[in-house]
Amino acid sequence: MKKFIIFACLAALLTACRQTAGNSRGNSGEGNDTATVTTKYARGFSVKEEQGYRLLEIRNPQETDGNAAYRFALVPRGTTPDNIPEGCTVIETPVKSVICMTTQQLGGFIKLGALDFVTGIASAKRLFDKELKQRIQDRRMVKIGKEGNFNEEMILASQPDVILISLSKRGGFDKLQDAGVPLIPYMGYEEVSPLAQAEWIKFVGLLTGNTAKANDIFSKVERNYNDAKAMLPKYETMPSVLYGKMHGDNWYAMGGKSFVATIVNDAAGQYFMCADNNTGGVNIDFEKVYSDAGNADFWIIQNKEKDSFSYTMLVADDPRYADFSACRNKKVVCCDMNRTPLNELSAMEPDILLKDFIKAFHPEVLKDYTPKYYKLTE
Repeated sequence: MKKFIIFACLAALLTACRQTAGNSRGNSGEGNDTATVTTKYARGFSVKEEQGYRLLEIRNPQETDGNAAYRFALVPRGTTPDNIPEGCTVIETPVKSVICMTTQQLGGFIKLGALDFVTGIASAKRLFDKELKQRIQDRRMVKIGKEGNFNEEMILASQPDVILISLSKRGGFDKLQDAGVPLIPYMGYEEVSPLAQAEWIKFVGLLTGNTAKANDIFSKVERNYNDAKAMLPKYETMPSVLYGKMHGDNWYAMGGKSFVATIVNDAAGQYFMCADNNTGGVNIDFEKVYSDAGNADFWIIQNKEKDSFSYTMLVADDPRYADFSACRNKKVVCCDMNRTPLNELSAMEPDILLKDFIKAFHPEVLKDYTPKYYKLTE
């Protein structure tokens, strides 16, 4: 209900921005990309090829109410079609400049080699990509501040054609509206299917005039993901997999219908919350986790510390962790966040995440594979 209310509030802001997006800023994108875009897995956006423009509709993929859709007419730069439906925000494509409000939104631009389009981001925290860091240092990309405390001068200085916003962020959109730039909800993070999240690269391709390249990249990801699944034999029993750790007074994990749970299950693992229907993060009592998954075969952890993960570090964080079977048996599968581009790229690379987990759970299947994000810590 809370997300629906926020989504409705964004609708009002988007309605206030019914204008043609475009400015005089130059960019490396060339805008006669006519490849047809269709969605196979993503539920959060759809595209219709119309006479002289593309109709882009965006909705929360977890909402069934078709009225909660936002409509954008993507018009080839320099053209003025006269048959655009009332209520559509007109955006000239390829856009020349974009502000991204979350690190996940950057993934499509990185994969497409289209970072020249990104002139602003909300925060550089947790960024790993060296090119992104260099762009911020060179001020080719500016930090506009976090939600509720945006730097309007920085926003205007980056001359954005569009600003990609996130439903999960709270407040501050009035300042973005005041800048007179169309706001587009980026809903990829709400997709449950790993391939659905990756398919949002096509959305970035639509904005940047890279639809053919986006289609090609996604097709390869889809093929690699399904090929990896097909490599797995049918196991009579699958290893049980714990996820997360204590944050404050509760254990924070991802729900049983989440992106992570889906990849774990596709890697022939049994996610410890398989009966849970939540698609996002959940807080659980420690005693409940220990009762249900204290004997789990594997344990997935994200390490946000500067030092590389170690079992000594894990137990020092909370001595109770030593009682978990996966800790005693050295079966922790960890991603060192400061050493991998997990935040920026992993949503665009579910095929690699899948192989990482297969390598950890069933090493005999991928004997020569080197994990990129998650590695079993011996």
